[in-house]
Amino acid sequence: MLSIKDSDFESEVLNSSGLVLVDFWAEWCGPCRQLLPTMEEISQELPNIRIFKMNVDEAPLTPSNYGLRSIPSLLLFKDGKLVDTKVGLQPKSTLTSWLNSYL
Repeated sequence: MLSIKDSDFESEVLNSSGLVLVDFWAEWCGPCRQLLPTMEEISQELPNIRIFKMNVDEAPLTPSNYGLRSIPSLLLFKDGKLVDTKVGLQPKSTLTSWLNSYL
């Protein structure tokens, strides 16, 4: 799972084909830190989905553009278009089922 900045968002997410998941998080967010190992596992188990994490403190423009009010927030893009969102800490099984429904 790679980190992404505002400057990379267009090229890595909006101009991508296939599924791209962006995990919006921050160091100070407990649930965000709990979710990171789960996202690492999912990135290994579902190689057909590109997964990025974006620190909202280091990259405030993109979360603001999408109206994010809570973190962790997971935004799922297909061929550069936002198709779904999950907010809050989710169990791995829920996330895996959610992502598999788009494959």
